[in-house]
Amino acid sequence: MTALASTPPGPSGRPTASPTAGHGTGSDRSRTLAPLAVAGMTSLSTVDWPGRLVATVLLQGCPWRCTYCHSRDLAPVAPADSEGPIAWPDVVAFLERQRDRLDGVVFSGGEPTLQAALPAAIADVRELGLAVGLHTAGPWPVRLEHVLPLVDWVGLDIKHLPEDYELVTGARPSGDAAYRSLAVLQRSGVDHEVRTTVDPTVHSRGDVLELCGRLAALGVRGHVLQEAHPLGTDAGYAAALAGMRLSDVLHDDDLPQLERRT
Repeated sequence: MTALASTPPGPSGRPTASPTAGHGTGSDRSRTLAPLAVAGMTSLSTVDWPGRLVATVLLQGCPWRCTYCHSRDLAPVAPADSEGPIAWPDVVAFLERQRDRLDGVVFSGGEPTLQAALPAAIADVRELGLAVGLHTAGPWPVRLEHVLPLVDWVGLDIKHLPEDYELVTGARPSGDAAYRSLAVLQRSGVDHEVRTTVDPTVHSRGDVLELCGRLAALGVRGHVLQEAHPLGTDAGYAAALAGMRLSDVLHDDDLPQLERRT
């Protein structure tokens, strides 16, 4: 992914500064009343919404502390009256200038559904004629249900078997919330994919095979397995990972129907 030219990466490689502001009328377009805590932005991505060329807006704050998180600087929740290092009207101005180059915008994080201003921000993007994608781990099923009618696509992370979720997230009862969010998403009819990051420090082969079987039984289609990478993670986790890969957990001929992203 390519960050904005004027946006140097932070410690995790995520952009932390603001795009150039004050151009065009984008700053006047924003209808967001509550502050939107924008922590960073990727100006052009081909991977955050498969098959689409998008800008990705990274929102601050997450209730969980996942083992393999590569954006730990995005986890702390910003104060309620804080915008973060990038002002949302400046993002809108940037998107307005670039909309002819983009298929859409993805709201990622952190956990985007934490932000009360998310629906208004989505409306700003739609006013520019751009499609909207959402990355979420589903910690708040009711909030997700309210947002789903506003978006075109969702990437939902399902991290483990529901009874073992805490091993990844460090939070209880995170599994119940995530699986309720999955059910909400399936009922909505919104285009989506379900992603599982396979963590060799937590997941066994049996865990992954059982998880994929349960998700298939729930009617999940488009399930993707993702590689856990050490870049940007906690130093202790990176040491524990010790170079292990998804291929160290699953055999080459396991789950041939599923895409693996390495």
